[in-house]
Amino acid sequence: MTQEPKLDLDSRSSLSLDPEDWDAFRLVAHRTLDHALDYLAKVRERPVWQPVPAGVKRELAMPPPLRGRGIDAATADACRLILPYATGNTHPGFCGWVHGGGTTGGIMAEMLAAAMNANLGGREHAPVYVERQVVSWFKEIFGFPTGASGLLTSGTSMATLNALAIARNAKAAWDVRTDGVASGKTRLTCYASSEAHGSVQKALEILGLGGDALRSIPVDSDRRISVPDLRSAIEADRASGCLPICVVGTAGTVNTGAIDDLNALADTCKEYDLWFHVDGAFGALAMLAPGMRHLVAGIERADSLAFDFHKWMQVPYDAGCLLIRDEASHLATFGGRQTYLAGAKRGLAAGGRWYCEYGPELSRGFRALKIWMTIQEHGMERLGHIVANHCRIAASTAALVNRKAELELLAPQFLNIVCLRYVDADLPEDTLNRLNQKIVETLHEEGIAAPSTCRIDGILAIRACFSNHRTEQSDADYMIDQIVRLGRMEGHLMMHDGSGRSNARIV
Repeated sequence: MTQEPKLDLDSRSSLSLDPEDWDAFRLVAHRTLDHALDYLAKVRERPVWQPVPAGVKRELAMPPPLRGRGIDAATADACRLILPYATGNTHPGFCGWVHGGGTTGGIMAEMLAAAMNANLGGREHAPVYVERQVVSWFKEIFGFPTGASGLLTSGTSMATLNALAIARNAKAAWDVRTDGVASGKTRLTCYASSEAHGSVQKALEILGLGGDALRSIPVDSDRRISVPDLRSAIEADRASGCLPICVVGTAGTVNTGAIDDLNALADTCKEYDLWFHVDGAFGALAMLAPGMRHLVAGIERADSLAFDFHKWMQVPYDAGCLLIRDEASHLATFGGRQTYLAGAKRGLAAGGRWYCEYGPELSRGFRALKIWMTIQEHGMERLGHIVANHCRIAASTAALVNRKAELELLAPQFLNIVCLRYVDADLPEDTLNRLNQKIVETLHEEGIAAPSTCRIDGILAIRACFSNHRTEQSDADYMIDQIVRLGRMEGHLMMHDGSGRSNARIV
């Protein structure tokens, strides 16, 4: 029988993980902070993105050391093996998906939060009051009543899961929390546009309603949910014996940035007694920008709102938020504590309602500090101007696309997103799709820019979403020039090597 090796403890008199030599540790800590700051200060000196070398992957796959190597070695390896091969969203040339750029102040906030190591499941301590204040600020910004509730989450996907759990319990005709979804004989249904984020369907699957409970409603010419089609779907489900419970409106669709008619959706939900949830992951923060608040009119009427700070507000990942209009519904879904979590009038167990009563998590990090510090450092006005500037960059980029004969705008430009493609009259549609995919991959691999792709009516689009505060118009213009250059080069090669045929395959 093989015996486990005995752990050969070192000669230290204490098993504390604090450094034996604090001064030496400070030197390493200061040097590491300098690495982090240089990483941002010199961001334009490196590629937007670069692939992780095979050798680095092998080193990262090594087994854990039995004996510690020390903080100096650990930080040196982190700077060598990990820091150079990030997503790239700190770079001004990154315009894929919807990623914020992070901030230098965010580094400081994360450092202080790690030093405190606070658990925000509840109790009486300052970090809880910071989260309450952040939630309170945004209740006011979005026009929610003072009695509304909310909490911070990892992002809009988790916030939406929580919101739809509350909607399910509030609108079902039986006690779902006690008896479960299966105890009801009526099928519960929810509604969102065909452009809605995939997290909505995933949430319904997790909540036991099933993916088929989501009715995907067509969009109009502006790529917003068709309200007449929505009403027809609700009526049809009622006639067939289903129980409609929730409509999900989108403030900023992932493909094009379109915003549903939120007032019309609020009216529909009021008429049919449905829960109105708004997925405002990034578009909700148009509320911060001068002259853009009208775009999200009606958001103040939502029963629940999910949005992110780590997108347009530039807060480091991860940081999302959920607001709930009716706190009683919120507590009816998640409220209650076991006896070992009992509160008290005084001491550390005091503090009123604990955050573990507003969501499924008891262990919760101090996300609020980086949000609070971002707002304290820059102010809401400056953050709003960043939102507006990204929309100006997108509008100018769309205009540039329209001026170039070799490019085509595939959807109306809205908010901070531009969907385009390179076109060549000599290439069939399926080949154009492959060509544009190859253009994006080459932009990534050459470290030029990092847009993403999406499908617009079946056509592959190069999707540029401007959400990094470091991005300037010149970065967008340069990317457009490179798309044309690569389109000409790759299109020429495809025509001459025979891969321009409709059944060809790019390798």
